[in-house]
Amino acid sequence: MPILLAIGMIVVLVVLAVGWVVLAVIGALQNASISGVYWVLLSVGSTFILLLLVGVVLYLILSIKAINLTRRQSNFIDSVTHELKSPIASMKLYLQTLSRHQVNQQVQADFYRFMLEDLERLDHLINQMLDAGRLDAERPKGEDEDVELADLLHNCAAAVCMNYRVPADTVRLDLRPIIVWGRRLDLDIIFRNLIDNAVKYAGAAPRVEVSLQPSANGQVLVRIADNGRGIPLHLRRKIFGRFVRLGMELEREKPGTGLGLYIVRTLVRRHRGRIRVRDPEEGPGSVFEVQLPGKTLQIANCKLQNEN
Repeated sequence: MPILLAIGMIVVLVVLAVGWVVLAVIGALQNASISGVYWVLLSVGSTFILLLLVGVVLYLILSIKAINLTRRQSNFIDSVTHELKSPIASMKLYLQTLSRHQVNQQVQADFYRFMLEDLERLDHLINQMLDAGRLDAERPKGEDEDVELADLLHNCAAAVCMNYRVPADTVRLDLRPIIVWGRRLDLDIIFRNLIDNAVKYAGAAPRVEVSLQPSANGQVLVRIADNGRGIPLHLRRKIFGRFVRLGMELEREKPGTGLGLYIVRTLVRRHRGRIRVRDPEEGPGSVFEVQLPGKTLQIANCKLQNEN
């Protein structure tokens, strides 16, 4: 697009220069019989000047977008390099220690646990990058089904708490038996990412609240609130872009690639839903609201009654 725009601007500039030469000749002739042609050419030249100005503005906007994309890609490379290097260096250190020194069984067990955590971190990073790569591919058909959202949210919360080794009550659940139509894997990715971010960026004493309730017009509303520092109002649309992470990559304390929220927004849109960020009713933090088409079914109520 910038190349085509630049070529178009050059063509307009050439035509404009030729046109002004013609106008100068016509003005010098001072011939009343061709004064109509003079004004026509003057109007065309003025239009071309306006188009040239518009082209310059568009070219400037596209250039700024290209610069921002380059910066985000640089941050992405820095974050991926750090995310890959840290667990690999950690596992290398543990393996060298085990191979060169005699350690007791308790230390060995701790080392194996730490290496398993590093492997899980690498696995999460690779899965996230694969998920981002698959977003551009055509969505498989026949994989949509009735998904009981309460069970899925409960499983996502439990998995995140286990991953961060925090108590299960860190994520407080307020769920209702609601079923949505969609792809289970995509829904799991959506809410696992959101709950993971909520726990990761929560306060020193992390507190995350997840609520599920029916909304208007047959919609389902999922709210995920945390007690972190929150997100500034002017950045709440920006955070859903690809490779976007706030601040400079090498100055951050939290790991990440800038792909999680981009994946979430893309999958939510595929399910004909929407996502937005709001301030909590009181205190610091942020609230992510996901609205999806859904339905409350009697079969879900019957299932919960049978479990009880």
